[in-house]
Amino acid sequence: MDLALLRTFVTVHRAGSFTRAAALLGLSQPAVTSQIRTLERQLGRPLFLRQARGVTPTTIGDELAHKAAPHLDALVEIAETGLDDDSSLRTLHLAGPPEFTAERALPALTELTGEDGQQFALRASFGNAEETLEGLAAGHHDLAISTARPRGALLTATALCDEEHVLVAAPHWAEQIGTGKLGPNGAPVLEHAPVVEVHESLPFVSRYWASVFDSRPAGPGTVVVPDLRAVLACTVAGAGLAVLPRYLCADALERGEVVALHEPAVPPLRTYFLVVRTGTLAMPHIARAHEWLQRAAADWC
Repeated sequence: MDLALLRTFVTVHRAGSFTRAAALLGLSQPAVTSQIRTLERQLGRPLFLRQARGVTPTTIGDELAHKAAPHLDALVEIAETGLDDDSSLRTLHLAGPPEFTAERALPALTELTGEDGQQFALRASFGNAEETLEGLAAGHHDLAISTARPRGALLTATALCDEEHVLVAAPHWAEQIGTGKLGPNGAPVLEHAPVVEVHESLPFVSRYWASVFDSRPAGPGTVVVPDLRAVLACTVAGAGLAVLPRYLCADALERGEVVALHEPAVPPLRTYFLVVRTGTLAMPHIARAHEWLQRAAADWC
């Protein structure tokens, strides 16, 4: 059986779409369709059911993918390891949320760009979870950090770490609000406090209120800036209250530039996932970065 046909088949099986598989393989969609039809003729069985959106594997298709994929991944690993020597500088394309990627992931990964026999070039791009996962699935990135766990067989996710969210404000706002003053639902009395957020929908504040107080925040955002680092800067400057990841505001809390308005028994958490296209961990530079970030994350939690 032609290995090229099997490679195309496994890619379609993981992608769930001839179009997406063609993009990943660098082939035209008709070429992918032709290869799958050839393989189906050789086996005498249909491997996929064509649907309006993508394809669904048949039972035979699932069975073949289960048997063939590990061997194809092993062949890729052998080929890539042979290329991975000191004279071959590979490029890792990383994508993730701007704040976490800049503050956590990139400082950790830059240690692998030195002259220690594990070097690779590093390129990073920022985006929300949807943009990042779409880019990874399309082959634009090698490794992604996401706050959403992807669905389907094309992408494989590993839990990386949890971030704790903290309700904070500058000291003078804390004095006006009263850090121990609670309303009927157990929430701090915040009716007159302006809110600093990353989006008009108040994603961080709303999630905090729903998780901790089982309610919705009282008012709209007063200052909306699309970066949590800017949210922290505005909060330190006294623009209002905000919900921030603890890792991002820990230094400001220690310096007294902001104070925690509430300390719930169970603080809200958000999980980050490390995501790759299924099978690409056979590539040494991706595997190194994946393992290195997991090790680094042990100190982030």
